[in-house]
Amino acid sequence: MTTLDDLRGEASEVAARGGRLLGRFFSRLPRPHVARPRFVRPRLGTPGQLLLFIAFSVVLGAIAHIVSILAMPALAERNAYARLSELMDSNVLTLLPDPTPQEQTLPMTDPAFISAICLYDLSGAPLKVRVPATADYTSVSFYTSEALAFYALSDQAAGKVIELDLMTSKQKAALPEDEEITAADRLVIESPSREGIVAVRAFVRERGMRELVRRQLEAATCSPLN
Repeated sequence: MTTLDDLRGEASEVAARGGRLLGRFFSRLPRPHVARPRFVRPRLGTPGQLLLFIAFSVVLGAIAHIVSILAMPALAERNAYARLSELMDSNVLTLLPDPTPQEQTLPMTDPAFISAICLYDLSGAPLKVRVPATADYTSVSFYTSEALAFYALSDQAAGKVIELDLMTSKQKAALPEDEEITAADRLVIESPSREGIVAVRAFVRERGMRELVRRQLEAATCSPLN
């Protein structure tokens, strides 16, 4: 038993010496250097690069602004066509009441003008638009149902009467050959949409002439071609 105990004691002493020697060996080894991450501030670069970055940002912002404006009529749930369709029938020219600070049929209406609206629907037949010119200035503008303008005409270009035919491309292509000859003598406008808005505006130079101008616009028509 004594011999066995002596062997165990010597083994424990040898293991302890080996552990101390290994500890000294590893303590003398060089420790690896671990670099700490440092925050590096972005450099603006040269003045030319800075101006290029600013110009790129401005152009990108302008494009996003224009795209959002153009997309608003298409994305709006109640656009101008939807609101006006609740107030008037299709293919009938309707004079709008004079705007007041409290009530306006259309937003941002100029009180110096008398306005009339025709909601057109070309599903049945093309449309004949005839508007007599007033004393000062008269214009006719065409919009799709999404309020995108596609044509405009004034009395300065048309003369005493603004008269034209509004139709789709298919309706124009379906015109007989003899009507193609007469179509060269009249103004034919192609509508990119089946439904849309015809807006008539007449300038009133003096307040006392408003009733006269309204009576002149009452003679305007917006009706399907027979």
